[in-house]
Amino acid sequence: MGNNSKMEIWLGCPMCRGEHTVEVERADFLQWKKGRLTQYAFPYLNSTEREQLISRLCPSCQKEIFGC
Repeated sequence: MGNNSKMEIWLGCPMCRGEHTVEVERADFLQWKKGRLTQYAFPYLNSTEREQLISRLCPSCQKEIFGC
């Protein structure tokens, strides 16, 4: 598998305990793990997907908390 292959990141929501995934490029993930800001590492993700990576909150729980 090359550095630019896609990968799924499995996340567990701390509120509802549901599991969900976000698909990203492997090279971008490695840059993010080294400290690159989420919005710069994954410009192709929407704000909900980026928040999932940061807080692990699923889209439903984000909507409940943030109201959007």
